Amino acid sequence: MIKNKALLGILFFISSLISAYSCSGEKETDPVNVKTKTARVVGYLSTDNIDKMNSIQFCKLTHLNIAFANPDKNGNLIFSGEIDALIKYAKSVNPNIIISISLAGGVISPEQAANWSYLIDKPENRPVLIQNIITFVELHHLDGVDVDLEWDAVTTGYSGFVIELKKTLAEHKKILTAALPNNTRFENINSEALNAFDFLNIMAYDSTGPWTPNNPGQHSSMGFAKDGIDFWHKLQNVPSDKLTLGVPFYGYNFTYPETTSSTFGQIVAAGIQFADQDEIGKIYYNGRPTISQKVEFASQNTGGIMIWELAQDSFGEYSLLDVIHKKYTSLKTKTTGLCGN
Repeated sequence: MIKNKALLGILFFISSLISAYSCSGEKETDPVNVKTKTARVVGYLSTDNIDKMNSIQFCKLTHLNIAFANPDKNGNLIFSGEIDALIKYAKSVNPNIIISISLAGGVISPEQAANWSYLIDKPENRPVLIQNIITFVELHHLDGVDVDLEWDAVTTGYSGFVIELKKTLAEHKKILTAALPNNTRFENINSEALNAFDFLNIMAYDSTGPWTPNNPGQHSSMGFAKDGIDFWHKLQNVPSDKLTLGVPFYGYNFTYPETTSSTFGQIVAAGIQFADQDEIGKIYYNGRPTISQKVEFASQNTGGIMIWELAQDSFGEYSLLDVIHKKYTSLKTKTTGLCGN
């Protein structure tokens, strides 16, 4: 009897092991328990191009940054353009799109730069500016703020301003993001300020351009993009999912004495065969295959893709936004969940 009990015990133990192994195997292969990959697709739209909003497929964007607003000396935000019409239209197409106002910009006037310095470098001036930003956001039913102060405009008060702005935006349940260079961290951005952003839009383009006319070539190569993401992730310790890889919808033409820019739409209009190339003579840009490769890289190393600038796309079958949307979909990555994604 004791032997039989012992044998039954051994059999029960073996049966339990087999059952546990079988159950664990089911969990590993059960599609219900597989986490869905997600990515953000952030597009900037310039105030100059709001009239092109009907051509943009907002169903393929998770985030829209409207660029740009700048303060006057009293801290009032100045914005030119039909912002409310844009917001209404974008939300009608994609109710879940997250829309932010982008502040400053890569090219600001000396007066605008002076206003920013006056308002953020003196701590006593920040509360009025921040309150005016919040008022603007609430008035236009926006979801957040994107800070695009660059280079000399990143003055000593930058970090203090960002930290205080974050606190107030969080109280209103709004997001805070930033556009930052590909492989440069401005010395006036401290760790607390860097961590305050919900995510960073990395400008992985403009490695050359009109400011270096004697250095013609690709301004947004795959290598440049990889170097930028490595810089922010490995050297600045920013988590991968907080990085958004910026891609250009434009190129630079070094043909003439004065280097000029060309939109992807203009390039494709000159010949549809150019949609799948990265250069024509001395014109350098990102064609569809390169954008597709960058999406694949971004899907493995970042939280998403950022676009400068939406209205520079070729609207129709050669659209770069469409390439981004379809590539993420083919990678079984959810972006908007709309337009076939």
